[in-house]
Amino acid sequence: MQEAPVEAGSGAADGRIVPVILAGGTGTRLWPLSRTSLPKQFLALASDKTLYQETLLRTPPGADFLPPLVITNEDFRFFARRQASEIGIDATVVLEPARRDSGPALVAAAALARNLYGPDALLLALAADHVVLDPEAFRAAVRIAARVAAAGRIVTFGITPGQPRTSYGYIRPGAALPEGGHVVDAFVEKPDLATAV
Repeated sequence: MQEAPVEAGSGAADGRIVPVILAGGTGTRLWPLSRTSLPKQFLALASDKTLYQETLLRTPPGADFLPPLVITNEDFRFFARRQASEIGIDATVVLEPARRDSGPALVAAAALARNLYGPDALLLALAADHVVLDPEAFRAAVRIAARVAAAGRIVTFGITPGQPRTSYGYIRPGAALPEGGHVVDAFVEKPDLATAV
């Protein structure tokens, strides 16, 4: 497992995707199970693997993906390294100097990926604490997203809700794209119940 900084220009993306795993959150909304000293991404909640390990395994280095860049903080560096090593993933762990949420973490990851793989590196930003029940369907969606991104578009993922929710934002899909996916017609931020229906 290596830790940033690394030597500039040491590789090429070759069309593969650079997974960026955001693993610095404190997971306090799942208290008391998740605590600031051991947040939910480093807990085994949905299987015998932790949520972080499941995230790493969804994007295995190989034909489609390069080794992941993991963005975390000083408090969680040992969890990030050890849990990646336990499942045989060689990740670059980048430590945030201060918790500033996802924006600065993604900027740091983009700069590092550019340094490692060049200006055309394609990044896939992932939260370390999501549960994905069908990893192959997820990877298929990522391959479509990569084609859309290669055409110069910014990509976001969404799911079709099973029921109306006022606690989540909605993405309203627009016209279909030739590469796959859809143009985003609108983002509806945490709608009221009438709008969510």
